[in-house]
Amino acid sequence: METIVFDIGETLVRDDRHWASWADWLGVPPHTVSALVGAAAAQGRDSEDALRLLRPGMDVTEAYGARVAAGRGEHLDETDLYPDVRPVLAELRARGLRVVVAGNRSARAGALLRALDLPADLVVTSEEWGVAAPDPAFFARVLEVAHAPAHATLYVGDHPADDLFPAKAAGLRAAHIRRGPYGYWWADHPDVARLADWHLGALTDLPALLDAERGAGWDADPTAGWDAGRDAPAATLDTVNAPDTQATSGTPEALDRPGRESSRTPGPSAPDDPADPSDTHNPADAGERPSRGPGESAPSDGTPGPTPRVTGLPASRSAGQHTPSANRPNP
Repeated sequence: METIVFDIGETLVRDDRHWASWADWLGVPPHTVSALVGAAAAQGRDSEDALRLLRPGMDVTEAYGARVAAGRGEHLDETDLYPDVRPVLAELRARGLRVVVAGNRSARAGALLRALDLPADLVVTSEEWGVAAPDPAFFARVLEVAHAPAHATLYVGDHPADDLFPAKAAGLRAAHIRRGPYGYWWADHPDVARLADWHLGALTDLPALLDAERGAGWDADPTAGWDAGRDAPAATLDTVNAPDTQATSGTPEALDRPGRESSRTPGPSAPDDPADPSDTHNPADAGERPSRGPGESAPSDGTPGPTPRVTGLPASRSAGQHTPSANRPNP
């Protein structure tokens, strides 16, 4: 292994502040919002549906703009990091690995993260790139900044459809972390269990897994254990039944990410060369508006019943099909 790339929301950063701030803005108890987000996760729906249940017809982008205008926009500091983030990233770098943070987030969030001086070679966000996961172009950029071949690059994330499946489709190794509502709920889904190279309970699991795989000669055989024809994690994952333990009523939409800013239009221009590690602390901060739009859910199979059906991987979406929105943690 040469490079490890980390998603941001619910991988490195907790989403608590995001949902609590929305609860405060809407004048409802934080527990209500959290419960509704959990329900959306269990049904494989977009987490912003929680807000629309509270305010039917609400334009989340417009509402977030009002928050920014009121001085209640995006914020992120050390307390938003999971406690294992800083020590694990530092240990990985001490081992000589390249550490990259690249996930769906606004340009302002990128600037705030860089201000924390994380032990990483590069911190960059989807809005700075103008493309967001699960778009294959996002993972093409991941490979560019990895400075390593795909089989020697590991992408770590919590969301199957936005992190795990598209990373595998791009040829990367992938680790699924049981963290956040989507990370916990879908951790035991058959496709997650089958496709993830590693399953993490915490980031602290990584060093021991790296040692074990190195001892087993994993890096020497980049195709071991993965049959592209049988396991292809892209469109061939179409719709699959979730485990019975995840059964809910109704027909949920496609599995989408909590607060995953899908950047439905390209964000402001990224730095000329965000792949340059010397730019780690200097990408342009393009403003406060998050780049995530409401989840672009694939249609369900239309069959009502207690067992949710999820789309394994959202269809590729060109940047021109997207519209910006406020669906990003830690406003």
